[in-house]
Amino acid sequence: MAVFTMPADEAEKKEGDLETCLAGIAAGEKAALARFYEQTYAAAYGLAVSILQNRQDAEDVVQDTYLKIWQAADCYQAQGRPRAWMLAIVRNTALMRLRQARRTVSLDGEDWNLWADEPAVSPEDRLLLSALLGQLGEEDRQIVVMHALAGLKHREIAAMLGMGLPAVLSRYSRGMKKLRRALKEADGHDKS
Repeated sequence: MAVFTMPADEAEKKEGDLETCLAGIAAGEKAALARFYEQTYAAAYGLAVSILQNRQDAEDVVQDTYLKIWQAADCYQAQGRPRAWMLAIVRNTALMRLRQARRTVSLDGEDWNLWADEPAVSPEDRLLLSALLGQLGEEDRQIVVMHALAGLKHREIAAMLGMGLPAVLSRYSRGMKKLRRALKEADGHDKS
């Protein structure tokens, strides 16, 4: 299984595209919201499901997030990190939902299907990634998803989660080690 990384200049271009979308959303352009949604849905859903551990609740939070973005896009101040701004809204909305519900539900394997629209990820890899993410603890999973899927920097994750940078780096490292170990075990079972 390959790890997918995006060149820095491509990441900057995508953030610039998102800022353009937010400006359009602030001007009331529905097409800009549609473009923003297409480019950010996987990251929004991934974070929401990692917090809520329930597919339906995560989908509701994502829908609420885009409604909030539609209503508050004019409050966004261009800083080059529109994805981080959006993910902060997702996180806050998901945590509010958790506080209201005071519950979590175990995930089914299909709930972790974050890469359904990614053509470079095979169905077998999707199943494996879903199973592996389900083995991580809640905070470790959030940090791995926010960094690997959403592309946030560790210091942004630390600020978003109210944690120190060393703690985020440690949890990310531990989560990735656990994923690698589980992947090796899965590969060993496949060869038996």
